[in-house]
Amino acid sequence: MGERRLIIAIDGPSGAGKGTVARTVAGALSYTHVDTGSMYRAVAWLAGHLGLDLQDEAAVAKLAREATLDVGSRVSVDGHDVTVAIRTPEMDRAAAVVARHPQVRAALVERQRAYGRQGGVVMEGRDIGSAVFPNADVKIYLDASPEERARRRANDSAHATSRDGRAVATVAGELAARDTLDRTRVVSPLTKAADAIYVDTTDIPVDAVVARVLAIVRQTLDG
Repeated sequence: MGERRLIIAIDGPSGAGKGTVARTVAGALSYTHVDTGSMYRAVAWLAGHLGLDLQDEAAVAKLAREATLDVGSRVSVDGHDVTVAIRTPEMDRAAAVVARHPQVRAALVERQRAYGRQGGVVMEGRDIGSAVFPNADVKIYLDASPEERARRRANDSAHATSRDGRAVATVAGELAARDTLDRTRVVSPLTKAADAIYVDTTDIPVDAVVARVLAIVRQTLDG
């Protein structure tokens, strides 16, 4: 019998290091990496592409249920490669709007659970350990100071904000606004699950954070 394949939930706000840590941990374990945020961004992009009102919950939820989504190393929705297009300040705001719709969340959470049902997955987001997989084998909540998160986002080569010359202070304001939207939504707000392990990554190198998460995973497997 092979080693048990876990469901690993990594939550936290933007700029806390979720993406880098989740991808690296998934690679080290040969697990599937799922960035749930890209799913909301892709749905928001498609809604805008089709000229839909982002406040029209029923219409956007229909997209969330029916669109063909691929959130692997590239992100595509209904055949459109949106890997770069969804990483903009405008898409940050659009994703936060559609993520507040209960019907949209229900549709995408169903998809997320399908991705992870067999285990062997590292899933990152804002409500994985609290709502998507409340019984996940490992729950990590990554955080960092607002200043550090803004600095990282402003210098993130994978994010369009790093290419438009905007000041870190501007990015900090945008992150604060996104945090407020995420933490105040009625359904599945951004929150640390009661049994999640809190890791402040402010002054910790990425490889050290990854090592800590892998140690927690190994302890869970051995336990």
